[in-house]
Amino acid sequence: MGAKMKSVAAAVGQMGQNDISSLEKEKTYMLNVDGEQVEIRIEDVDIIAEDVPGWSVANKDNLTVALDITITPELQDEGNAREIVNRVQKIRKESGFEVTDKIIVNIEEREALKSAIINFNDYICAEILADIINIQSVIPDGMEIDVNDIVLKISISKK
Repeated sequence: MGAKMKSVAAAVGQMGQNDISSLEKEKTYMLNVDGEQVEIRIEDVDIIAEDVPGWSVANKDNLTVALDITITPELQDEGNAREIVNRVQKIRKESGFEVTDKIIVNIEEREALKSAIINFNDYICAEILADIINIQSVIPDGMEIDVNDIVLKISISKK
């Protein structure tokens, strides 16, 4: 581009989404720089997608995909419920329970997990073969578990 480099760079910086899409599709684009037509080729530029806060964006050729990565309270509860299932299944296995053994679960109350246990109670119970999960303020002789950095005690026994 020689002496026109600054003007060309400024014009490229002013390109809109339609212009960029055209360049990606056609692999070339004509810019008007100081009254003169200048050809820009796809290999002359780096096209960078900037993430919008709360979204993850990826490009390939003329395809752009945006994914909402915001963790809602419902997603947080679901993740916590899955972690509880994982921890209980591990305890079942370590305790030598049979796969079909029904169990009783007593779990220490933690405000951060309470909504997950309530909202996903049916899911948790079905996965761990428990009829009910008892939330208790104190479990003196339970096993300590960690659910997404929330430490609490839990006791499991055969029904």
